[in-house]
Amino acid sequence: MAVFVALGAFLMTLFGGWTAQRVTDRRHLVLGLAGGLMLGVVGLDLLPEALEAAGQEVFGVPLALLLFVGGFLTAHMVERLLAARQAAHGAGEGKAPQVGLTAAAAMVGHSLLDGIAIGAAFQVGEAMGLTVALAVIAHDFADGFNTYTLTSLYGNTRAKAVAMLVADAFAPVVGAASTLLFTIPVGLLGGYLGFFGGALLYLAAAEILPEAHHTHPARSTLLCTAAGAGFIWLVVGVAE
Repeated sequence: MAVFVALGAFLMTLFGGWTAQRVTDRRHLVLGLAGGLMLGVVGLDLLPEALEAAGQEVFGVPLALLLFVGGFLTAHMVERLLAARQAAHGAGEGKAPQVGLTAAAAMVGHSLLDGIAIGAAFQVGEAMGLTVALAVIAHDFADGFNTYTLTSLYGNTRAKAVAMLVADAFAPVVGAASTLLFTIPVGLLGGYLGFFGGALLYLAAAEILPEAHHTHPARSTLLCTAAGAGFIWLVVGVAE
């Protein structure tokens, strides 16, 4: 089931890359909705499950919350390191094609972890798996868009950009399939979900939503974000 659902992430990633070549004026609405879905999954489903699965405390703080903060900070540091390399080499101008390939490779690694998160969530339960998969699929549009854009931005050929896009699309399927080979202990699973939730929240708050409002600070974008979070609330309520 996890692998089948991960195929949705595969298709959404390709769609994001295709959109990067044919950007439309409605991209901000898609990103706004994706940010709302991710926020809803983290706050209303993923983090509560992580707290329940990893119940032990470290110096008075639940382990899942510590890892949640760690995931947020890790995503922030990775994003800042990539931004520093981009500034050092200069965006565009074809000066350092390897920088674009490195950034795209980091996106592929991130998508691989997304797939593992889907498989791990399905080990908790089908409802949990579906909600996490929904969050992954929602933000994989942006992943595909950014993978293609980052690769081509630094002067790489279209063929290389497409190759990195395809690798990014396959990564979550491979990650989900890998979880069929092992069962993650409940405590470790809770910690991982907490860490993944922190990283996911960072992507929503620092990447997806600012990008959605960058050129189109429209009320419709805010409504899409609220609708995404509300939809997850509905999904969680029905699942319970």
